[in-house]
Amino acid sequence: MPATRRRSVPRIFRGIIPVFLFAVLPSMSAAGEAVVPAQSHKALADLTAALGKKGDWAAAGEAAFAQVPLTKADAAAAKAQLAKAWAAQLVRERAQELKDKVIRIGDKAMRFEMRSFADKGKGKQDLFISMHGGGGAPAATNDQQWQNQVQLYQPRNTVYVAPRAPTDTWDLWHQAHIDGLFARLIQDAVVLENVDPNRVYLIGYSAGGDGAYQLGPRMAYRLAAVGAMAGHPNETAPLGLRNIGFALYTGENDAAYKRNEVAKEWGQKLDALAAADPKGYPHKVVLAPGCGHWMDGKEREAIPWMQTFTRNPVPTRVVWVQDDVTHDSFYWLAVPAEEKRERTRIVAGYAKQVVTLESDDLKQVTVMLDDRMMDLDKPVTVRAGGAALFEGPVQRTLAGLVACLQSTGDPELAFPAAVTVSLK
Repeated sequence: MPATRRRSVPRIFRGIIPVFLFAVLPSMSAAGEAVVPAQSHKALADLTAALGKKGDWAAAGEAAFAQVPLTKADAAAAKAQLAKAWAAQLVRERAQELKDKVIRIGDKAMRFEMRSFADKGKGKQDLFISMHGGGGAPAATNDQQWQNQVQLYQPRNTVYVAPRAPTDTWDLWHQAHIDGLFARLIQDAVVLENVDPNRVYLIGYSAGGDGAYQLGPRMAYRLAAVGAMAGHPNETAPLGLRNIGFALYTGENDAAYKRNEVAKEWGQKLDALAAADPKGYPHKVVLAPGCGHWMDGKEREAIPWMQTFTRNPVPTRVVWVQDDVTHDSFYWLAVPAEEKRERTRIVAGYAKQVVTLESDDLKQVTVMLDDRMMDLDKPVTVRAGGAALFEGPVQRTLAGLVACLQSTGDPELAFPAAVTVSLK
């Protein structure tokens, strides 16, 4: 494990985010005329007709009917139709990459092996993405580590995917291209392998554990739980783990790079975070007795614990701290390009009809909303620092749903309404 290094971060791959979310959201922010049921019903009918002709769900977001305010029921029906059309597109476009067992974005290619441990009659399966060790080593060494990872775990009722890192660098699992590749892998598994999008888990050993430490906080909005095994966090912090399970196993004698000491420190940090926020930061930290870097499978006990967690796409409280690999959105929050900066922090929550924001770093943020969070037929208030930044009705629109689906490729993170506010 080398000392912490700073890395330049390339632009997010357009293969994953074809339309930058924030660029679309202002046109659907805040309120205008009230919902007219007849117009809402017609907009839904227009969507149905448009999808029936070409199935182009993205183009539907640019049509005039996409700006028509929708009723709650019509917004839900529109979301279901868009999700179905999105899935049909992925079936056409992505089946070959699963068959070939390689995902390519830009100049990076990620090979993978996939195993199924499905329980008959259980319906949708969980997804485990399992990251191998190695890193900073010859390709043959990392290939051997990859093949070991393929056989390492057998979680129940699971599609188990062991990817081969695209590079052989020391930070092979937490470079900027990994986020996009994993997002695409999750999309493929959801549509083509009958995976529950709210039951996606990330686990890694050694250098893969490094990746779990790093990717857990910054990709938490896509995950249910993370397992960091025998790894090292480098410069990352645990704040973004608020809404997912986090298992940390390290041998008590694993002194290289002070992995055992750092694991203990992270356990203390997580204890303190959970004490201050009792509904957040569920974690399980174990220093395996008598073990060095290899724990003889003791870490496997974390897997059923991880599987007790299911992602909530709309948690009532969100803590978003950008890492050195930045994202456009996180759960129901989004920021514009100029606000995508390393180490910025925002804490947000909602209760009843009120959203509260807290940030010393950001000047502008978009709050995405739907009826899972509150009653959008009633006025909404967005507050920060004791001041009301927005008060009034919001509109559900097809444009909002399409923009989110284009951005995240995740129907669970598609929101029909949004409010953009300036933070003072």
